Amino acid sequence: MTDNPLRPALFHTDAIAEDTLKLNDALVGLMTGLPDWWNIGPEVTREARRQGRGPFPPPVKSSRARTIIVPGRDGNEIPLRIIAPDQPRGVYLHVHGGGWVLGSADSQDPMLEQIADKAGVAVVSVEYRLAPEHPYPAGPDDCEFAAAWLVNHAKAEFATDVLTIGGESAGGHLAAVTILRLRDRYGYTRFRGANLVYGAFDLSMTPSQRAFGNRRLVLRTIDMQQFYNAFLPTITDRRVPDISPLYADLKGLCPALFSVGTADALLDDSMFMHARWIAAGNEAELAVYPGGAHGFTLFPNRLAEEAAARSEAFLQKVVG
Repeated sequence: MTDNPLRPALFHTDAIAEDTLKLNDALVGLMTGLPDWWNIGPEVTREARRQGRGPFPPPVKSSRARTIIVPGRDGNEIPLRIIAPDQPRGVYLHVHGGGWVLGSADSQDPMLEQIADKAGVAVVSVEYRLAPEHPYPAGPDDCEFAAAWLVNHAKAEFATDVLTIGGESAGGHLAAVTILRLRDRYGYTRFRGANLVYGAFDLSMTPSQRAFGNRRLVLRTIDMQQFYNAFLPTITDRRVPDISPLYADLKGLCPALFSVGTADALLDDSMFMHARWIAAGNEAELAVYPGGAHGFTLFPNRLAEEAAARSEAFLQKVVG
């Protein structure tokens, strides 16, 4: 990783560490031959993930976590999973990944515990509704309403109204959409920072998504296509800013850290979004990790440790 992220050598194969190559080969081996979620059904795949069958280990649940319920736009209930230090200096609204179809707010507790303790923030993870049962705009609506609730209640709940936001993959997308919705629908522009980790920001597909191919390194081109079709079953114009925030007016937004690996189908998304974020006059950092696959932060490896330290330092800095 480097502070000069577009240095050409960073993208050469000889920049990839041996342990990263071994992890990537192991992931391909684990995933090759696994059934696709769109063939066996999303709930079967969700249950397999809950049990640790597949590339991801079974979730480790935090004894520190608690859940509160806030109201949603459609009269639905939105669970918020909270892991907080005794005296948080801010709040981190977290949005989990999983292609808008998979994943859950309680599937990454150890990572959220570490963020809470290292960055000194109350982590609030949104249990948003999933596609295909609940397609767009259900998930974005739930994230918007969770954020709006925090704007009005964080001070009473956590003794601080300093808000940050972030997420991984689809969670990075939903976090960006939430920032824009809060600005445009509520006039709220006081997020201190956005931690956007290998997010999908162009759901009409960037070149790196289209060109990735079929190597089963966590996320292939066909996976993106199937996730988008589940999330947006009736929408053909996928460059609407509320769907693809890469095409939004990005003026007046908070500082952001974009993190992505060079072996990720979503590489272009972070690079393009970082450039547009800066071109709109906002502060932004781009952390590029040689050989990092999609989801690399979720596996025990050196790159994950580097990315975690960078994200935690960013959140510490913007919280102040």
